[in-house]
Amino acid sequence: MFTAMRAERMEGLHFFSDETTGLEAIVAIHNTQLGPALGGCRYLAYNSVEDAIADAMRLARGMSYKAALAGLAQGGGKAVILRQPHVANRAALFEAFGRCIESLRGGYITAMDSGTSSADMDCIAQHTAHVTSTSHAGDPSPHTALGVLAGIRSAVRARLGQDSLSGVRVTLQGLGNVGYALAQLLQAEGAELLVADLDQGKVRLAEEELGAQPLALDAVFEAPCDVFAPCGLGGSINQRSVAQLRCAVVAGAANNQLVDAEMADQLMMRDILYAPDYVINAGGLLHVALTHQGVGAGEIAGRVKNIGSRLDSIFEQSRADGQSPAVVADRQAEQLLYSEGRF
Repeated sequence: MFTAMRAERMEGLHFFSDETTGLEAIVAIHNTQLGPALGGCRYLAYNSVEDAIADAMRLARGMSYKAALAGLAQGGGKAVILRQPHVANRAALFEAFGRCIESLRGGYITAMDSGTSSADMDCIAQHTAHVTSTSHAGDPSPHTALGVLAGIRSAVRARLGQDSLSGVRVTLQGLGNVGYALAQLLQAEGAELLVADLDQGKVRLAEEELGAQPLALDAVFEAPCDVFAPCGLGGSINQRSVAQLRCAVVAGAANNQLVDAEMADQLMMRDILYAPDYVINAGGLLHVALTHQGVGAGEIAGRVKNIGSRLDSIFEQSRADGQSPAVVADRQAEQLLYSEGRF
């Protein structure tokens, strides 16, 4: 376990159990150089506890990098609650988790993530103030989508040499809260949409409301397009899919889009511009962190739109160095996180 933690440069790994509610939870804290760790709480079924730990650590690391490049005084953390087949009282489970968060004394702030909702955060908030994405704080999904839109504009400008998204063909893989909000923004910009999701109802809705062209899930990578936008769970860019892609840009909302670091180099060799996921999808983090700090909506929106400027800088440095944008982004984040030689 300690070997895995050292490999990810992880500060702490916390395990929680509550017999009454059946709670089994893990909180990974990656780095607190810039401030208290902040990151969402996932509520998912995992094949094993080891898989849950690996997911928490990988995501916590991404949150550290995301917060650093977003200019936030926050560290990176992530929580996962192992979802059981039967839960007697969901509200009680999340209240128990709230007590666990409180025991960390502000070292970790939790938020909504895959499998959790603002109602779950409300339950957590009954026992700790170290939570955001509550009903009062609002849904971060629109801000994530707004930041991804700014990032797609930057990538299209850098790779295709055009400022407008009118006529740009975008394949959206995943139409969840963020994916559908992004589809709406892209449609308003005049983009041509191709969409795929496990939920065929969402696909039909995008077809009816946005004029999107439906795609089968196994056809998303091979569909000719300008931009491929992964907006579901991570790991969609792997050894097989990277060879299938017929796009100029990969820019989407999903976390951990690349199954491993080598995929960034393979995208570059294929002349596909990659927008590092933790940079382009930072809008939701900006929303939850700044809302938690009491920052106004106008300032938050401005900070989210600056994601495009950050990517402009990364793409420019990538061209100058002859390295992938992923390498450039990692280097910039690490300079901020480890500049004082803490590890």
